[in-house]
Amino acid sequence: MSAENGNSHQDDVRKLGEMIKSIKVGMLTTVDQDGRLHSRPMATQEVEFDGDLWFMMSCESPKADEIEKDHQVNVSYVDSSNNRYISVSGTGRILKDEKKIKKLWSPAYKAWFPQGLDDPTIALLRVQVDNAEFWDGPSSKIVQLMGFVKAMATGEPYKGGEHEKFAL
Repeated sequence: MSAENGNSHQDDVRKLGEMIKSIKVGMLTTVDQDGRLHSRPMATQEVEFDGDLWFMMSCESPKADEIEKDHQVNVSYVDSSNNRYISVSGTGRILKDEKKIKKLWSPAYKAWFPQGLDDPTIALLRVQVDNAEFWDGPSSKIVQLMGFVKAMATGEPYKGGEHEKFAL
């Protein structure tokens, strides 16, 4: 069971996977050479989430150097149309798994890898998720507005949805 929410590990993995599935791009945060946080958008690979997130990248990019020096990374997802926000942290590893690269390859990647699958710089970033936190509020603007009005009228803090933390 996950200590914070009472769900089983499999329940947490399934729930997180469902929440992330519809969000195509996450913001990957690493630690740069000067110790500062550095974020950039990354397209999450569409594979069944089992606790690992996958991203296509160049093994010669600055982010590859940052990940090799400090494996701790964060990926944040925003689905503002559904009022959903997700932050995951974990361990990033750069892999040159040709079979997995071929499986995840899309012709759109030729924009970054002009040589296609023959490009020697293609690599995968696997983020093994350790912890996740999400905020999932009502997507209906009317429901949100009613919650704000109620909070203002009663003096109670606005509780606009579900918030949960869990360790994977």
